[in-house]
Amino acid sequence: MGHRMPHLRCTRGPENNAVGALKTGSLVEANLHQGEWQVHPMEKGAILRVEGLRKVYRSGNSDLVLFDNLSFQIDTGEMLAIVGQSGAGKSTLLHILGALDSATSGEVYFQEPSPGLPLSRLSEQAAAEFRNRQIGYVWQFHYLLPEFTALENVAMPLYLRGVDRRKAEAEAARWLAEVGLAERGHHRSGELSGGEQQRVSLARALVTSPKVLLADEPTGDLDGRTAEAVFELISRLHSAYRLTSVIVTHNMAFARRCSRVLCLADGAVSEVIPESLSSP
Repeated sequence: MGHRMPHLRCTRGPENNAVGALKTGSLVEANLHQGEWQVHPMEKGAILRVEGLRKVYRSGNSDLVLFDNLSFQIDTGEMLAIVGQSGAGKSTLLHILGALDSATSGEVYFQEPSPGLPLSRLSEQAAAEFRNRQIGYVWQFHYLLPEFTALENVAMPLYLRGVDRRKAEAEAARWLAEVGLAERGHHRSGELSGGEQQRVSLARALVTSPKVLLADEPTGDLDGRTAEAVFELISRLHSAYRLTSVIVTHNMAFARRCSRVLCLADGAVSEVIPESLSSP
């Protein structure tokens, strides 16, 4: 079950300004090019940098500004929680970070394959390749393909990459073992519990060895005990595989356990002291 936001206070840390958590580095464009895009330098340690991000939806004759001038940086190895009320734009922001959606203006820069790669300049094919190789996704709903087994669902991103079927399924089996489902590989999604389905989706997200794990309310559809087990698994794999993880959540107890927290509210982002978050 989902969790309501309990008395959220967007308390900024001592080094943060009014527009949020921008960790400043050189913003000067490098005279470097890769293909058709211009490459920007990245501050040492950064894997993602957001600059001046704005998202606007057209609603009738007026514009709905979801967020504006978001600027922040995500460092390699961080476990970052993004919190905020429903409708604040957290999921949309996550989609933009993972090249699933585009901003109205502003940019997201990624360190691979070249430092400072602007995601908005990727072609559709290049964006799909980027997502397959650099990003792992876990959603609130598992989105497993019901006609395939758990093993085949986990192996699917490798099939799409053209990996030999035997090798793909061997790697998928290894990841099912990592999430505690070594004996459930030949079961279809309808034969699995909600917690097992979410663990399969986590294995599928990580089977390609991505640099970044993006998780959108990964425990939102689970009961308290199962949610705790899934979050603990995400935390363990984050550390074991040195991931950079960005987790959208309404669960303040889970957000408190992340290394860093950002609050998205009223169209702006601000740094939150994790210890200031109230538990349900």
